[in-house]
Amino acid sequence: MKQYRITVNGHSYDVQVDEMNGAPVVSPAPATTPAAAVAPQPPVAIPPVPAAAAAGTPEPAAAPVKAGAGKLGEGEAVKAPMPGTILDVRVQQGDTVKRGDILCILEAMKMENEIQSPKDGRVTGVAVAKGSSVNAGDNLVSLA
Repeated sequence: MKQYRITVNGHSYDVQVDEMNGAPVVSPAPATTPAAAVAPQPPVAIPPVPAAAAAGTPEPAAAPVKAGAGKLGEGEAVKAPMPGTILDVRVQQGDTVKRGDILCILEAMKMENEIQSPKDGRVTGVAVAKGSSVNAGDNLVSLA
Protein backbone atom coordinates (compact mmCIF):
# COMPACT_ATOMS: atom_id res chain seq x y z
CA MET A 1 0.00 0.00 0.00
CA LYS A 2 1.28 3.45 -0.95
CA GLN A 3 0.06 6.77 0.35
CA TYR A 4 -0.03 9.91 -1.78
CA ARG A 5 -1.14 13.53 -1.37
CA ILE A 6 -2.96 14.86 -4.44
CA THR A 7 -4.04 18.46 -5.04
CA VAL A 8 -7.10 19.04 -7.23
CA ASN A 9 -8.40 22.58 -7.83
CA GLY A 10 -6.49 23.85 -4.79
CA HIS A 11 -7.82 21.16 -2.41
CA SER A 12 -5.42 18.54 -1.06
CA TYR A 13 -6.43 14.91 -0.60
CA ASP A 14 -4.54 12.06 1.02
CA VAL A 15 -5.08 8.80 -0.87
CA GLN A 16 -3.92 5.24 -0.40
CA VAL A 17 -3.28 2.93 -3.33
CA ASP A 18 -3.62 -0.84 -2.89
CA GLU A 19 -2.85 -3.44 -5.51
CA MET A 20 -5.48 -6.17 -5.91
CA ASN A 21 -5.11 -8.96 -8.48
CA GLY A 22 -2.44 -6.98 -10.30
CA ALA A 23 -4.68 -3.94 -10.84
CA PRO A 24 -4.17 -0.79 -8.76
CA VAL A 25 -7.16 0.35 -6.72
CA VAL A 26 -7.44 3.86 -5.31
CA SER A 27 -9.30 4.49 -2.07
CA PRO A 28 -9.57 8.02 -0.66
CA ALA A 29 -8.30 8.58 2.86
CA PRO A 30 -9.54 11.53 4.89
CA ALA A 31 -7.16 14.46 4.83
CA THR A 32 -5.72 14.78 8.29
CA THR A 33 -3.90 18.05 7.77
CA PRO A 34 -4.22 20.57 5.01
CA ALA A 35 -1.33 20.38 2.60
CA ALA A 36 0.64 23.41 1.55
CA ALA A 37 -1.05 25.23 -1.31
CA VAL A 38 0.54 24.63 -4.69
CA ALA A 39 0.14 27.15 -7.50
CA PRO A 40 -1.93 25.66 -10.34
CA GLN A 41 0.03 24.91 -13.48
CA PRO A 42 -1.34 25.91 -16.90
CA PRO A 43 -2.47 23.01 -19.09
CA VAL A 44 -0.04 21.85 -21.73
CA ALA A 45 -1.41 21.69 -25.27
CA ILE A 46 -0.63 18.44 -27.05
CA PRO A 47 -0.99 18.67 -30.83
CA PRO A 48 -3.18 16.00 -32.42
CA VAL A 49 -1.45 13.18 -34.28
CA PRO A 50 -2.65 12.81 -37.90
CA ALA A 51 -4.23 9.43 -38.64
CA ALA A 52 -1.61 8.63 -41.29
CA ALA A 53 1.23 9.35 -38.84
CA ALA A 54 -0.43 7.23 -36.15
CA ALA A 55 -0.63 4.34 -38.63
CA GLY A 56 3.07 4.73 -39.41
CA THR A 57 2.54 6.13 -42.91
CA PRO A 58 4.50 9.32 -43.54
CA GLU A 59 2.27 12.25 -44.41
CA PRO A 60 3.55 15.06 -46.63
CA ALA A 61 3.83 18.36 -44.79
CA ALA A 62 1.14 20.83 -45.82
CA ALA A 63 2.22 24.37 -46.44
CA PRO A 64 0.59 26.70 -43.91
CA VAL A 65 -1.93 29.12 -45.37
CA LYS A 66 -1.43 32.66 -44.15
CA ALA A 67 -4.54 34.60 -43.17
CA GLY A 68 -5.12 37.61 -45.36
CA ALA A 69 -3.50 35.93 -48.38
CA GLY A 70 -6.43 36.98 -50.59
CA LYS A 71 -7.17 40.51 -51.70
CA LEU A 72 -9.48 42.56 -49.55
CA GLY A 73 -11.42 45.03 -51.67
CA GLU A 74 -12.90 48.39 -50.77
CA GLY A 75 -15.87 48.52 -48.46
CA GLU A 76 -16.77 47.35 -44.96
CA ALA A 77 -14.49 44.59 -43.66
CA VAL A 78 -16.06 41.63 -41.88
CA LYS A 79 -13.58 40.65 -39.16
CA ALA A 80 -12.96 37.39 -37.30
CA PRO A 81 -14.66 37.54 -33.88
CA MET A 82 -12.16 35.08 -32.37
CA PRO A 83 -9.03 33.13 -33.33
CA GLY A 84 -9.58 29.91 -35.25
CA THR A 85 -9.33 28.06 -38.55
CA ILE A 86 -11.41 28.71 -41.67
CA LEU A 87 -13.26 25.48 -42.53
CA ASP A 88 -15.18 26.80 -45.53
CA VAL A 89 -15.52 30.00 -47.56
CA ARG A 90 -19.00 30.27 -49.05
CA VAL A 91 -18.62 33.47 -51.09
CA GLN A 92 -16.42 34.76 -53.88
CA GLN A 93 -15.53 38.25 -55.02
CA GLY A 94 -18.48 39.72 -56.92
CA ASP A 95 -21.18 37.66 -55.15
CA THR A 96 -24.28 39.49 -53.94
CA VAL A 97 -25.24 38.70 -50.33
CA LYS A 98 -28.13 39.56 -48.06
CA ARG A 99 -27.90 40.37 -44.37
CA GLY A 100 -27.51 37.06 -42.43
CA ASP A 101 -26.09 35.06 -45.37
CA ILE A 102 -23.18 32.83 -44.33
CA LEU A 103 -19.86 34.18 -45.60
CA CYS A 104 -17.57 31.52 -44.10
CA ILE A 105 -17.32 28.89 -41.36
CA LEU A 106 -14.78 29.52 -38.58
CA GLU A 107 -13.76 26.67 -36.28
CA ALA A 108 -12.81 27.88 -32.82
CA MET A 109 -12.59 25.83 -29.62
CA LYS A 110 -13.92 22.73 -31.43
CA MET A 111 -17.07 24.62 -32.46
CA GLU A 112 -18.12 25.63 -35.96
CA ASN A 113 -19.14 29.31 -36.08
CA GLU A 114 -21.04 30.73 -39.04
CA ILE A 115 -19.74 34.18 -39.96
CA GLN A 116 -22.75 36.01 -41.34
CA SER A 117 -23.06 39.09 -43.51
CA PRO A 118 -23.87 42.14 -41.36
CA LYS A 119 -25.67 43.85 -44.26
CA ASP A 120 -26.94 43.47 -47.82
CA GLY A 121 -24.24 44.11 -50.36
CA ARG A 122 -21.68 42.83 -52.82
CA VAL A 123 -18.50 40.95 -51.91
CA THR A 124 -15.59 43.15 -52.98
CA GLY A 125 -12.84 40.91 -51.60
CA VAL A 126 -12.10 37.67 -49.77
CA ALA A 127 -8.98 37.71 -47.58
CA VAL A 128 -9.04 34.09 -46.36
CA ALA A 129 -9.03 30.60 -47.84
CA LYS A 130 -10.12 27.22 -46.57
CA GLY A 131 -7.62 25.98 -43.97
CA SER A 132 -6.18 29.39 -43.10
CA SER A 133 -5.65 30.36 -39.46
CA VAL A 134 -6.99 33.69 -38.30
CA ASN A 135 -6.66 35.80 -35.17
CA ALA A 136 -9.42 37.85 -33.57
CA GLY A 137 -9.89 41.02 -35.62
CA ASP A 138 -8.36 39.68 -38.84
CA ASN A 139 -10.18 40.72 -42.03
CA LEU A 140 -12.18 37.90 -43.61
CA VAL A 141 -14.38 39.45 -46.32
CA SER A 142 -15.13 42.99 -47.48
CA LEU A 143 -18.60 44.13 -48.50
CA ALA A 144 -19.72 47.20 -50.45
